Amino acid sequence: MDEVYLTINGELFYLWRAVDQHGVVLDILMQERRNATTAKRCFKRLPVSLKYKPRKIVTDGLRGYSVAPREVLPGVRHRTSRYLNNRAENSHRPTWRRERQMQRFTSPGPAERFLLAHAMIHGHFQPRRHLMVGVQHRRARAKAFRLQRQETCA
Repeated sequence: MDEVYLTINGELFYLWRAVDQHGVVLDILMQERRNATTAKRCFKRLPVSLKYKPRKIVTDGLRGYSVAPREVLPGVRHRTSRYLNNRAENSHRPTWRRERQMQRFTSPGPAERFLLAHAMIHGHFQPRRHLMVGVQHRRARAKAFRLQRQETCA
């Protein structure tokens, strides 16, 4: 779990993001505040979108993170470290790239919907290249494009 700020029409918004151990984005929430109430809201949405209960949650040093897992997900181990949270930190890069490509977001609602939709697709077209040889990478990309054509009926 991690958050990053985005400036939309001169206002500061926080994009809260839940990422699994493989770097796949599970859920996104756009809020104006960065406090314990917002962290609880994000943690409440997480089990609804998952098919399993997480064993461990890794967050950064935000104080709101210490309260939310205790109340919303009791029994789940909570680790706080700025170095264990790299998967979530690196998942912000595609967001910044998209924001720059779209020449900034204009409002928080459509930005949240756009980022959630593209986060789900991103994992299919960006396989974990550092773990594959060239032949496997080409097969994974071909499979992703084949599935896209099949689902969109193109």
